[in-house]
Amino acid sequence: MEWLEKAIATAPLEFKPRLWCRYVDDVLEIIKKDTTEQLTEYLNTVHTTGNIKFTNEEECMGNFPFLGTLIVRKEDGTVKPLVYRKKTHTDQYLNFDSQHPFHQKIGVVRTLLDRIHPIVTEDKDKEEEESRIKKGSHQLRLSKVGV
Repeated sequence: MEWLEKAIATAPLEFKPRLWCRYVDDVLEIIKKDTTEQLTEYLNTVHTTGNIKFTNEEECMGNFPFLGTLIVRKEDGTVKPLVYRKKTHTDQYLNFDSQHPFHQKIGVVRTLLDRIHPIVTEDKDKEEEESRIKKGSHQLRLSKVGV
């Protein structure tokens, strides 16, 4: 995918991204409004084999998911990242009654808590995310106890 950065450097100015962040095969870009299709078409012509097809996803209602984060546009134009969950997400990770070792069960909760601080930037949002995780882990304990 490194050849892609070279292609972006030669993209026509009218749809050249102002910001380009790539992780493996996911790209976050900031481009002029209404030029998404043009850039996608251009990228699809750069790779001559035709084996790689680029698609795009645009910001929707001020939100954009990227690599497990939800980038939210605030009213003042700045952005804040949140933990992203798909609409179909159920908050079910590991059945507490499974045969997994206890340290793995606790590790699931610890991992969920550990990802908050590198992603979420605002204290109120951190508290809400922690509360959601604690509520879920509390329900695990209650179901184990049979309450």
